[in-house]
Amino acid sequence: MAVLIDSHCHLDFEDFAAERDAVIERARQAGVGLMLTISTRLDQFDRVLDVAESYPDVYCTVGIHPHEASEYVDVDAAKLIELTRHPKVVGIGETGLDYFYEHSDRESQKRCFLAHIAAARETGLPIVIHTRDADEDTAAILEAEMAKGKFKGLLHCFSSGHGLAELAVKHGMMVSFSGILTFNKARNVQDSAQALPLENLLVETDAPYLAPVPLRGKRNEPSYVVHTAAFLAKLKNVGIAEITERTTENFLRLFDKVPRDAVADRRAA
Repeated sequence: MAVLIDSHCHLDFEDFAAERDAVIERARQAGVGLMLTISTRLDQFDRVLDVAESYPDVYCTVGIHPHEASEYVDVDAAKLIELTRHPKVVGIGETGLDYFYEHSDRESQKRCFLAHIAAARETGLPIVIHTRDADEDTAAILEAEMAKGKFKGLLHCFSSGHGLAELAVKHGMMVSFSGILTFNKARNVQDSAQALPLENLLVETDAPYLAPVPLRGKRNEPSYVVHTAAFLAKLKNVGIAEITERTTENFLRLFDKVPRDAVADRRAA
């Protein structure tokens, strides 16, 4: 039987510290075969890696969230590349541009984003992109950097305009949908999910944030990705089994450092 993958969560966060084992076991019981826990700060990367090393079905990324970019003005691709050598580190990020909160100035965000792109290009690992209220600059950077040399990646927790999604797909990138997809007022996100090719789609929780309907308002966790997948199946007018199989295959094709036999069918175990 196919299993789902939560392609973006934050299992190192304090929200899960008291019951991390139970959270991961609930995910397994719900049919989640692998979880990707995402780095947001280099000074907390050891904590992210420790979580990934502690569970056979958890992998991780290394990177700096745009909120934190101004604290890492000297970051370069070499530092990121060095930290990807561990077998459990399978991606670069999350990185990108966030002009909604602007916790870091825009130039720091751009410099940091470019360093991550260079690391992704050099290593061949996919880059996990966070973008909010920054479609124009994100698109410009992606176009300019793709012209210098291709790299793999995805737009995570997609909530942008459809034009940015189409640009990503044009360059062979993935688009990942979180619980936002299930929100009543997220019609633009739902329209994008309907329009995009299934071979470019992933599902995620972004836990502990953005729990999907019918659990909206609760602390999110990887087991809840089943609700987003079910909603996506309805939008695409296919069965949940097809969404499960296709999004898992998409993940393994993108994050190809993950051994395929690492995606365990916990329901059959």
